[in-house]
Amino acid sequence: MYQTGLVLEGGGMKGVYTSGVLDFFLDKGIEFSSCYGVSAGACSLCSFLSKQRGRAFHTNVDYLEDKNYCSLYSLLKTGDLFGVDMCYYQIPETLNPYDYEAFHRYQGNFYSVVTNIETGQPEYIPIKDMKTDIEAIRASASLPLVSRNVEIGGKLYLDGGISDSIPLKKSIQDGNKKNVVVMTKEIGYRRKPSSMLTLTKLRYKKYPRVYELMKNRHDTYNDTLDFIEEQVKAGNVFLIRPKTKSDVGRIEKNKEKLTALYEQGYRDALDCYEELIRYLED
Repeated sequence: MYQTGLVLEGGGMKGVYTSGVLDFFLDKGIEFSSCYGVSAGACSLCSFLSKQRGRAFHTNVDYLEDKNYCSLYSLLKTGDLFGVDMCYYQIPETLNPYDYEAFHRYQGNFYSVVTNIETGQPEYIPIKDMKTDIEAIRASASLPLVSRNVEIGGKLYLDGGISDSIPLKKSIQDGNKKNVVVMTKEIGYRRKPSSMLTLTKLRYKKYPRVYELMKNRHDTYNDTLDFIEEQVKAGNVFLIRPKTKSDVGRIEKNKEKLTALYEQGYRDALDCYEELIRYLED
């Protein structure tokens, strides 16, 4: 196991890119002492840390036609675009069983990044037991406007990407001198201001911090990109990200597009494998 931080960005269904990268890591037996996952990144980490190759990809693409998985029907019926019961209970318990025992054998640290909607601050919830801590994974992946607030310990949470899209600084603060960052946004990407601010302000009238975070999110995200670039140049970060923009949307239903993006993630990890090993072992 490398004494290195693994930091995974979210991105909705674009997270299949990360699944491809992580499956390559599994094929090569690469493990990390600390893992930080945001939204789709947190979901991908679940299967990576239980060493279930291909599972993260299949949980994304195998149920695209099921209205209980991701649909307007689910949103209107339950308040969640991604059906909570199916995604976080039926799939891991029955449809594509999760290997809880394998996860328990992982000797490192796994943090699911969430946003406290009352304080507006990111929180990094340690995942020790996948059954009892699954709500922290759900909270991290609960997209604003299309998800219910998630209550954990009397606090309300939403998508970790609202407050800390790429938690590299947290990993560094935790003492990780080396970090591998996997992004889902392509080289040259810069986030633009949100077009949903009016709706956000109305929806979260009781939680004004959410509106403030969304209003400033593009600046916060772009500042994070600048920081990552600085750390890459300093030799402190190894970055893996798509070289070109894909046509996969955050809520994507096209299995062929998703499969192509997954395969791209695997290829990108393969292409930089020797360089990655030099970085990890230097």
